[in-house]
Amino acid sequence: MKIATFNINGIKARHQALCDWLDESDVDVVLLQEIKSVNENFPSELFEDRGYNVAVHGQKGFNGVAILSKLPLEDVSRGLPGDESDEQSRWIEATVTGERAIRVCGLYLPNGNPAPGPKYDYKLAWMERLRRRAEELLAAEEPALMAGDYNVIPQPEDAAKPEKWETDALFLPQTREAFRKVVNLGFTEALRARTRSPGVYTFWDYQAGAWNRNDGIRIDHVLLTPQAADLLRDVEVVSELRGREKPSDHVPVVVDLEA
Repeated sequence: MKIATFNINGIKARHQALCDWLDESDVDVVLLQEIKSVNENFPSELFEDRGYNVAVHGQKGFNGVAILSKLPLEDVSRGLPGDESDEQSRWIEATVTGERAIRVCGLYLPNGNPAPGPKYDYKLAWMERLRRRAEELLAAEEPALMAGDYNVIPQPEDAAKPEKWETDALFLPQTREAFRKVVNLGFTEALRARTRSPGVYTFWDYQAGAWNRNDGIRIDHVLLTPQAADLLRDVEVVSELRGREKPSDHVPVVVDLEA
């Protein structure tokens, strides 16, 4: 089973680029972030025509997450537990079943800038809620993953120029500590289970020719429960999509599970 995470940065602007990639790839499940669309305006038919089941948790103009799956979507849940007043659409999860069932959780973690400030407080509070949900996934002792745009640069080697991110919410020590608290519960960070090499990025800003200079950062991650980590066959960062016409500033990360 191939499962991808992809911050599409606006489904209206990039639905054709996404469809082109789906037509040439063999991914079974795609977790989308930053769709920037309410549910009723999401172009579900484009993906249903390609054999995908669709679940959406949208928001007008901002945020928004979705799941596309060639396998049936069961027990779909929208919204990260822990704060009923949170109106931002940043979390969706469902169970997909191939040879075995996998719980897939798609997330769009808050950016948090400017930091310090209310937006950074919200980011850290959201990460604490994420940690609690992560504990529940581990307690179930079943294959599960949490994948998406974490807006976290875990280590200096995950940025081409780490020094320019030192005061950014994505790289502050508190951010990286909160991320480690989740990982250290017992998750496997899929890409780092396959390579320790620096220079692997998933995001390049549209400004200042970042793509052409490979001035990137790695902020899109897939965390696997032990039961899912046992199924891991491979991980791919589809970086060439960033060089295409009308690209997202992110590229997909694809994990291949024996499932």
